[in-house]
Amino acid sequence: MCTLEKRGNLFILTIIGDDEHRLNPTLIDSIREALHRARGECSGPSALITTAHGKFFSNGYDLAWAQSDRSRLLLMDAKLRCLISDLINFPMPTIAAVTGHASAAAFAFAMAHDYILMRKDRGFLYMSELDIGLVIPPWFVTLLKSKAKSPVAWREVVLKAAKLTAEMGMEMGIVSSAHVSAEETVKAAVELGEALVARKWDGEVYSENRRMVFVEVLAATRSHETGAGGDDEKRAESVAKTLSKL
Repeated sequence: MCTLEKRGNLFILTIIGDDEHRLNPTLIDSIREALHRARGECSGPSALITTAHGKFFSNGYDLAWAQSDRSRLLLMDAKLRCLISDLINFPMPTIAAVTGHASAAAFAFAMAHDYILMRKDRGFLYMSELDIGLVIPPWFVTLLKSKAKSPVAWREVVLKAAKLTAEMGMEMGIVSSAHVSAEETVKAAVELGEALVARKWDGEVYSENRRMVFVEVLAATRSHETGAGGDDEKRAESVAKTLSKL
């Protein structure tokens, strides 16, 4: 499902294959395992780059897999929240090299990185829920607000379901830089990663500072553990009704 390459002090996590890279439990678990291995192999200042092969960075949740049982959506939500928490707690800078479409849950996955670098010749960031009749989970909105401070950006992403190009993402402060191709995007991510590694920051100090910045996001990702499961159940029921119409 994904590979992890150690290149000097850089870790490059690549979602492999030419499919849509739908975020089902198998793929999420594979990504989390790669992050766990990177933690174990880290021996000094490091940085993580996440990228993907093919047309899609990821096309969001695997709704076809979830269609037969609404509890599957709750499982995907729970696992993605854990992945977001992993990235916020990760002991090194993180860079998403978005070389294809990143929709819905994958948009959230990309935004959980410290930096998003994106190709500008194709692909977009897209929160598709409004277009297919779903309510966006509160934890994603918290994540969006932590990354894009402008109410205009919140409106475009959540209330307009805009398909953001790299240039649009830069204007909103979501995307750090735009590049002419997939290869140039990954190359720029490597250059940024190397520059960050050269600062020789302590990884645990870095992650502690990140946790302080995104404390509200961490709290939101844990809300299902503290009695807020009713909203999840309502959303699962809504999703089940929507899927039955697709």
